[in-house]
Amino acid sequence: MSIGHTLLGLLESGPRHGYDLKRAFDERFGQDRPLHYGQVYSTMSRLLKNGLVEVDAVEAGGGPERKRYAITEAGITDLSRWLAQPEKPEPYLQSSLYTKVVLALLTGRGAADVLDTQRAEHLRLMRVLTDRKRRGDLADQLICDHALFHLEADLRWLELTAARLDQLAAEVCA
Repeated sequence: MSIGHTLLGLLESGPRHGYDLKRAFDERFGQDRPLHYGQVYSTMSRLLKNGLVEVDAVEAGGGPERKRYAITEAGITDLSRWLAQPEKPEPYLQSSLYTKVVLALLTGRGAADVLDTQRAEHLRLMRVLTDRKRRGDLADQLICDHALFHLEADLRWLELTAARLDQLAAEVCA
């Protein structure tokens, strides 16, 4: 996820302080990984340096000055360009799970055990996500669906690999 572009998108509705940006980010996108304040302010500093945001106002208070940021025309253009670009699909061609299966075969360990252990972990996580989806709002349901579909694809791979384990062992150990 591009944090900079996400913050630009949040600013498009109107100027906000860094604290407000963090809160809005965490509410919409950060349920599992909230932003740190330092990450917000370092990102805003970079966006400011690149001309994608500007300081709309500075307010003095009891503590440090509070800057309110606004998106610039260049920021709107950059955000529009980013939104129009498709995300690169992740092909997972360097799978650590595949590596573990091959290494288990090469070292005489139980590759089937590796697959079984992973299957159990996938199923455990799927139960957690299904429960979260059942209790969540629409945004949470969509996020959980995305993760569940990926886990289902992984499970299909686990089953396929288990079915071909003897053939893989013959090729790897030859």
